[in-house]
Amino acid sequence: MSVHILGIRHHGPGSARNVKAFLEELQPDIVLVEGPPEADAILQWAGHEGLQPPVAILVYQPDNPQHSCFYPFADYSPEWQAISYARKHNIHVRFMDLPLTHVFGIEQEQQAGVAAAEPEIITETFNPHTREAAKDSTTTIPGASLPAMEEGPVYSDPIAHLAAAAGYDDGERWWEHMFEYRRQPEQVFEAVSDAMQALREELPVKDNRMEQLREAWMRKLIRQAEKEMFQRIAVICGAWHAPALQQMPKQKEDNDLLKGLPKVKTDCTWIPWTYSRLSYASGYGAGVPSPGWYDHIWHHPDDDGVRWMSLVAKLFREQQQDTSAAHVMEAVRLANALASLRQFSRPGLEELNEATLSILCNGEPMLMQLIKEQLIISNRIGSVPADIPRPPLQADIEKLQKKLRMPQTADFKDYMLDLRKDTDLERSIFLHRLDLLGIHWGVRYDVSGKGTFKEHWRVQWNPSFSVDVIEKGTWGNTVVTAVTQYITDSAQQTGTLTEVCNMLESAIPAELPDVVDILIQRINNLAAASGDVLQLLEVIPSLVNITRYGNVRKTDAALVMGIVESMISRVCISLPAACTSVAEDAALELLDKFMAMNDAISLLQDEALTGDWQHTLGQIAANPQTAAVIAGYATRLLLDFKVMEHDKPANAFSVAMSTANPPGRSAAWLEGFLKGSGSLLLLDESLWSMVQNWVSQLENDIFIQVLPLLRRTFSNFTAPERKKLGEKVKSGGGSQPAVTGTVSSDIDENRAEKGIPVVMNILGFFDTSSHQKMK
Repeated sequence: MSVHILGIRHHGPGSARNVKAFLEELQPDIVLVEGPPEADAILQWAGHEGLQPPVAILVYQPDNPQHSCFYPFADYSPEWQAISYARKHNIHVRFMDLPLTHVFGIEQEQQAGVAAAEPEIITETFNPHTREAAKDSTTTIPGASLPAMEEGPVYSDPIAHLAAAAGYDDGERWWEHMFEYRRQPEQVFEAVSDAMQALREELPVKDNRMEQLREAWMRKLIRQAEKEMFQRIAVICGAWHAPALQQMPKQKEDNDLLKGLPKVKTDCTWIPWTYSRLSYASGYGAGVPSPGWYDHIWHHPDDDGVRWMSLVAKLFREQQQDTSAAHVMEAVRLANALASLRQFSRPGLEELNEATLSILCNGEPMLMQLIKEQLIISNRIGSVPADIPRPPLQADIEKLQKKLRMPQTADFKDYMLDLRKDTDLERSIFLHRLDLLGIHWGVRYDVSGKGTFKEHWRVQWNPSFSVDVIEKGTWGNTVVTAVTQYITDSAQQTGTLTEVCNMLESAIPAELPDVVDILIQRINNLAAASGDVLQLLEVIPSLVNITRYGNVRKTDAALVMGIVESMISRVCISLPAACTSVAEDAALELLDKFMAMNDAISLLQDEALTGDWQHTLGQIAANPQTAAVIAGYATRLLLDFKVMEHDKPANAFSVAMSTANPPGRSAAWLEGFLKGSGSLLLLDESLWSMVQNWVSQLENDIFIQVLPLLRRTFSNFTAPERKKLGEKVKSGGGSQPAVTGTVSSDIDENRAEKGIPVVMNILGFFDTSSHQKMK
């Protein structure tokens, strides 16, 4: 009976090749692989022709799908090669990592205790050095990075010690040249085990309870295999764990460590994976820097650079870059020369990249980004058989994707949908429904031009969508059922009118009439109970936009119009009071909603609603307590509607810009009045003169105070308007005094003269007794 521990680097092509060669020579009768024991039941699919890497095992909690784990595999992953060997030779294969039923249970206990614990005593979570960038509770495993040190020199992982001793400044690069590019596998696993043993003994690594549990469970399954009388046991695990599995402690110690672990219910399945998610850039802790390159050297281990450079040349030619065979030959020659100077047996990716930059890119680094995306990382996506057990909602989504000819792709793909065509309309409906479910497979972009019959979508499949699909599967087995139940419940749970209106705006293009009816009823109830006029202002424009779907979407816009009319009536009643005693920041925020409201009413083309809105504007503009910027904008709108008498705009402007008003208020009123366009100042000479005279009479310190407001006002004008206004100032246009004849006056000058002595006396200038003498 013999146990063979093979320490490997996860997703390493050299390690995979060495594992495959070792197993073929050893011919074990059982293979133990680092991985989740819950997935033993689905290992039967590993030999299926439809299961093509990159793929991943997804383990999740059925009652909390966002609490999940991914175990990715590429074709060149050592674990995948070990599983494939066992399936091909019909021998036993088992996963031996700590079951996630315990891992999730431990994490739940820790999360429950976080509220009462101080930050410095919160315990670690499962395999923290491999946890993916935080997205809910999703984890990607297995890990390649080794535990970080607490003392001594700072390295990203202990392997960096060995790299530094060999003269490398990068542990990954040292590992690649020592193991991934090595062609002689003799005693490689013994060397790895000895190196890890030395590192574990010498480096001050902090005790990690989760790692101790994992290694104890691995030893438990090795002992179990021995008890079952397997004679040749092959164990494939991360290199860091190899020494812990070779030096077995007493069984009682491991049993005591594993006693009483909490448990939760879990489920698992196979899902497609992508090379981009296998890279470091995705945040995957056990990722590799160049999954596409690793795939190349796995399938073409004898390539001296010719085949790789040919792929680079092909890529450049597809991008209309001039690349000849001579370029390829010279680049290969340079790469091999660099490898020879560095005492490497053959060029690696670094040498090939340097040669590519010098010869094929002419020193232009921008083109290297294209090589990185298309070749070094690659956009490959795996596949899983259609008959693999999966949640019903996921099966329905895949069925619709196949029917609409919209396959899952690792790279993005653009769809310009013409909603007048049946297939494009169905695609649009499908994407809108997924979006409502929170599965954002497609991102919608604006389409230039008029009309609502075109939509631009960019779709790109992310493996993490599988978790979202499982989570939303609790609402229904089909897309229609799930989105109906999910939105109905969400609408009942939220009390925010804005959120429900956003749901309605998305539900109409998704063609969900039952959902639309429910949302309209919910909006009606919330609007009737809402006394917040600002909230009504915010949702009216979106509801008005919804009516525009009537032509293309075959939706009855009258369902929405009743609610819109009722909301506008309530806004017209409550808005004047809401515009008084408003701080400057709040007034500017209200002004944006004001503009959107006015655009919405103009879009409706309803005479009665327009009349009510104009009456409301008149009340707002005439109220001296109204915020200045809003009063100015209301006056401007009344002028645009042409409902003000010929002398009213000049009167309102004269009063607002009077020296009796604080300069800041006058500047704010002017900002509102000129909001959106400077054409008024160009076309109306009387207004131009009043503005110019008001500015010219400001004292220096007051002018400095109002200058930011004036600058903000004029910065909102278009560049041609600002240019013409500048030319008008330069030429002295409008410098004459304002025409006073346009302003009517009913003042009795004789009566006014009698009050002058009293006013002057109050101001302390002279006595009333001397008035006649001075006169």
